[in-house]
Amino acid sequence: MSKTTTIATGIALAVLLSATSGCFWGLPTQGPSLGILAIPIPVSPYFQDQKEDVAWEKERYERVPILGPVTSGGSPVALDPPSDDEVMRALEKAEPVEGGIPFLWERCRNDVRIVKYKIADYVDPPRVYPLLGPAQQHHAHYKCIIYYEDIRRIGWPVPHTIRDDEAEEVIYIDHNHLHMVGNLDTGAGAKF
Repeated sequence: MSKTTTIATGIALAVLLSATSGCFWGLPTQGPSLGILAIPIPVSPYFQDQKEDVAWEKERYERVPILGPVTSGGSPVALDPPSDDEVMRALEKAEPVEGGIPFLWERCRNDVRIVKYKIADYVDPPRVYPLLGPAQQHHAHYKCIIYYEDIRRIGWPVPHTIRDDEAEEVIYIDHNHLHMVGNLDTGAGAKF
């Protein structure tokens, strides 16, 4: 066999193999094809960050836990106080710092200190919740004071910096959860 025939056979075999692997758009492939829609589209990090924040808040802070019944003989104690992350996310919703335009307008918070006070802790009387049954809602209200240094840099028309060394914000956060009431049948003892 001549050298050119070997090269031609190798090229034809490579084209045939690439066409049957599903990686070649020009030739028909087995199964459904998305065509030009199979090309991945890049997503801006801004939108990706927004989606991650929504998922994080839903997973961590927007769900209501359902605990066992309140035991007699003592008052129920609320769950943990709000975390620093939860307080800063609530502050960011009230007074956003993210964003800004570099060299035109920027804002940052430095030396952040958070003080949390429990201002109320009480349990509602039992009532029936749909899809849940009889339960009591336990309320815990917190007052969170955030002390920080607020720095604003303005770059136009006259560049200057505004610095507030003793800035503070007050955020109120409610932590509510449910306690089951009565005889609980969780289905753990059920046998089939």
